[in-house]
Amino acid sequence: MAAVDHRTRQQSNGKLSWLCPFTKSIFPAKRRLRLDPSNNLYFPYEPGKQAKSAIKIKNTSKSFVAFKFQTTAPKSCYMRPPGGILVPGESLIATVFKFIEQPENNEKPIDQKTKVKFKIISLKVKEGTDYVPELFDEQKDKVCIERTLKVVFLDPERPSPALDKLKRQLAQAEAATEAEKKPPVDTGPKVVGEGLIVDEWKERRERYLARQQVEAVDSVKQ
Repeated sequence: MAAVDHRTRQQSNGKLSWLCPFTKSIFPAKRRLRLDPSNNLYFPYEPGKQAKSAIKIKNTSKSFVAFKFQTTAPKSCYMRPPGGILVPGESLIATVFKFIEQPENNEKPIDQKTKVKFKIISLKVKEGTDYVPELFDEQKDKVCIERTLKVVFLDPERPSPALDKLKRQLAQAEAATEAEKKPPVDTGPKVVGEGLIVDEWKERRERYLARQQVEAVDSVKQ
């Protein structure tokens, strides 16, 4: 009876070991980030120029998450910021730069296809972790591919909801970049306060000297 139970456990374990990769393929790892747009990167089609796209990245998990931007054409495409760490619920709008090639093989300009691929990967990290790109190499088995993004070209002269949204996101990203350049607000005593103190001291001294002069004149008269 014991031998039968042992064989049964072996068969059960064998089934479980076979099911593990199967279930992983059916139920992929839960995404930690929400991207907007979720599947595409929209670029205004301007051949021979460097175009800009934008994507909102939000940490929807309860953990600190590091993210990183990858592309098959690092010399002509890059993202700002190229990576970072988001606290739970935090979001940012990243700007993606891409040089637009001239059309080939008599393709319609707006229908030009690109072989360049973009990908955003994520990694759960501990609070207080400093971001370095090497994090993803050190923990490859824990890295999640959030999304592979497809390039979609937009006619800059033709209004569309996608183009309007892109312009809004680019403006928000630019505003955030400018805000980061400004010096931090000093929460300590303001210099202007020191100036007011000095001015008040001068006024008191002038009043004191004026009283001294009056007293001196009075004493002379007496």
